[in-house]
Amino acid sequence: MIGRERDMKDAAVFYSQVDNPEPWRAALAGLLPDLDFVLADDVTDPAAVRYALVWSPPRGFFARFPNLRMIVALGAGVDALVTRDDLPPGVAITRLHDPLMSRMMASYVLFATLRLARDMPAFEAAQRRGQWHFIEPRPLNLTRVGVMGLGELGLLAARECARQGFTVRGWSRSPKSDPAITCYSGMDSLPDFLGGCDILVCLLPKTPQTIGLLDAERLAMLPRGAAFVNVARGAIVDQDALVAALESGQIGQATLDVFAQEPLPGDHPLWRMENVLITPHVASAALPDSAAPQVAENIRRLRADLPVTDAVDVARGY
Repeated sequence: MIGRERDMKDAAVFYSQVDNPEPWRAALAGLLPDLDFVLADDVTDPAAVRYALVWSPPRGFFARFPNLRMIVALGAGVDALVTRDDLPPGVAITRLHDPLMSRMMASYVLFATLRLARDMPAFEAAQRRGQWHFIEPRPLNLTRVGVMGLGELGLLAARECARQGFTVRGWSRSPKSDPAITCYSGMDSLPDFLGGCDILVCLLPKTPQTIGLLDAERLAMLPRGAAFVNVARGAIVDQDALVAALESGQIGQATLDVFAQEPLPGDHPLWRMENVLITPHVASAALPDSAAPQVAENIRRLRADLPVTDAVDVARGY
């Protein structure tokens, strides 16, 4: 424990329309028994609220709490927070550091890449036709997987693919290194990186620099028939360009967990494409039991007037 926890109670407010607050309440109560945990609609003393655990709160939400010291994003991405213009100045924004969330993401990426590399979409289509359709299996090292974004989630996903035997390359805006991965960095290296990807996995954060990064021109840099997996944010890829690439065969298959508009509208052409697998933003989620210790430690640090860990750089967007 860092510092001496105060005798007086302070409060954490919880707001999310998709997350269940009760596991968070229980997990934090076991770590910080003196912390009041209150739902946003039940706050009676806004001045006591010093910490906010939120996902997509309404505009003006934070203005209610004059003594707020920390905002915790209940998810892997912080783009929805850092792009707001109603953030209170001087309040720390933290991302969740949850090892189980990273494992969950890596397992989804591994599922998606193995499904594509082992020709499961072709077998699924053959089953629908009632056809015995043999395809000679290929060693995984002959499939080149490229992971865009080598942060905590991307790096673990890339390592898991390499551990299974894929030939793995990674791309990031700033230089990274890992013995299992051939690393590329910077915009100048993007054409070479994309040209060597049989399966492209997008795990980039959503920032002003990455929005629309995968446009028609860059999708055309992939080998014809390459597969695409997006588990980052829908806005990073030009969705109309992706549809066109899927229709033309430039992109042979896509596994999509995120979209520019969520839920994906029922009349969107992606729903009707046989070479697309759609999942409803389930690749990874924060798990209270494994994520709460980090939140509790940061509360202890703030009580001891120490800086938080895993703080977000608002200027960079992540």
